[in-house]
Amino acid sequence: MKTELLISSRASLEKAREYILSDNVVAFHTETVYGLGANAFSDRAVQKIFALKGRPADNPLIAHVHRDFDISSLVDKVPQYAAVLKNAFLPGPLTMVFPSTGKVSRYVSCGLNTLAIRVPSSQTAQEFLKKVDLPIAAPSANRSKHVSPVTAQHVYRDFTDEIPLILDGGACEGGIESTVLDCTGAVPQILREGLVTCEMIASVVGSCKVYKSKPNERPKSPGMAYKHYAPSCKTAYFTIDELESALKIYSEEAERGGVPYLIAERKIADEFSQKGLNVFDFGLTGEEMAQNLYALLRQAETVSTLLICVEPTLRGGVMAGVMNRLTRAFGIGEKTE
Repeated sequence: MKTELLISSRASLEKAREYILSDNVVAFHTETVYGLGANAFSDRAVQKIFALKGRPADNPLIAHVHRDFDISSLVDKVPQYAAVLKNAFLPGPLTMVFPSTGKVSRYVSCGLNTLAIRVPSSQTAQEFLKKVDLPIAAPSANRSKHVSPVTAQHVYRDFTDEIPLILDGGACEGGIESTVLDCTGAVPQILREGLVTCEMIASVVGSCKVYKSKPNERPKSPGMAYKHYAPSCKTAYFTIDELESALKIYSEEAERGGVPYLIAERKIADEFSQKGLNVFDFGLTGEEMAQNLYALLRQAETVSTLLICVEPTLRGGVMAGVMNRLTRAFGIGEKTE
């Protein structure tokens, strides 16, 4: 199978529609990361996603729909606060979980009685979703546990000749996956932190909780379990108080003939750069770090033998989502804040 990488146009969208209706998988741009999409009504199509990614069978998917799609056939018991949040944040990087009517493939929710719904704001995604006019089940378009893709080229490197089409919408400006919000209770509860923060949700509907998963618990939504987002190079992780240790293993790797790189927030990155070290500037704000994270991890795979992270000191806002991805990428689990 030859993989085509095309920008959104009348011709490419028609191709995408034909592939989706034939139970094939199409990758597409969103404002967060690229998605690997299939017809959510088709068992065969959804199973292809799990096979392509090597995704665990108990890790549910999100159903993506266009802004005018009527979700009443897919979910029920939508609380009033969810309607308020929809008006405030959608289309955008917020996924909302509701009781499912069971109309989509059972493989989408992995046997759960809920369904996660997302309305992406990306123009490419909206054009694609309107063209097919179906709920599209889609996780991030990367191999399971690998770094999520934020360019079409990232998707191409993971799935060349394995999927027929990638709809290229350019680089993803958000950079980390959507916030997943449980809307099945009296108070909304964040299952996966992202660009729409707990504070933002609470400011609109009065309150919001953040769910803390338990050891060995079955995932309630994507991104709640398993090591994720890991680059293929060796990695190491240090706090700001461990800079000497970080520099020590940097030197040791260089002495062995390796190519070490450091990733750190702007102030520390500037200090490392002035010393002549290989460094990635993570950014200054939480939004910059979210946008840069996966792009830098992907770049590190191509240039470094060891990627050393110095933990950012910034907290609050989208940094909860950034830290969730960062610590998982470096294999150290979630940290309390």
